[in-house]
Amino acid sequence: MDMIELMKQRDRFAKLAGIEAVEVGGDFAKVKMVIADCHRNALDMVHGGAIFTLADYAFALASNAVAPPSVALSVSIQFLRPGKAGTLYASARLQSQSGRVGTYLVEVKDDAGELIASFQGLAFCKASGSKPA
Repeated sequence: MDMIELMKQRDRFAKLAGIEAVEVGGDFAKVKMVIADCHRNALDMVHGGAIFTLADYAFALASNAVAPPSVALSVSIQFLRPGKAGTLYASARLQSQSGRVGTYLVEVKDDAGELIASFQGLAFCKASGSKPA
């Protein structure tokens, strides 16, 4: 079983959050999360932790599609508008690489294509013979 299939089957936290992989290939991954009541905070908006988890899973799939096994070195997120209803999508893409470190941009959007959050991540390829493409 390859790394991506292993991640899809065994990422228990992504499953708990209701996140599904839509597309994974090359240096790209797209995932989705149908907003449920459990994703809402006290203000009835999607909790920042749920948005972060969605973006982080897209980042994990994209970085491991390029250079498995890869792990996060550093991430940051900017919340730009609230998620309220429907489905959120996170799309991750490799922006640059230097040796075993890849820089990824993840955009979280709602059903209308509105940008909800922007996430940047650095991934480190643990395998000594591999590096991001």
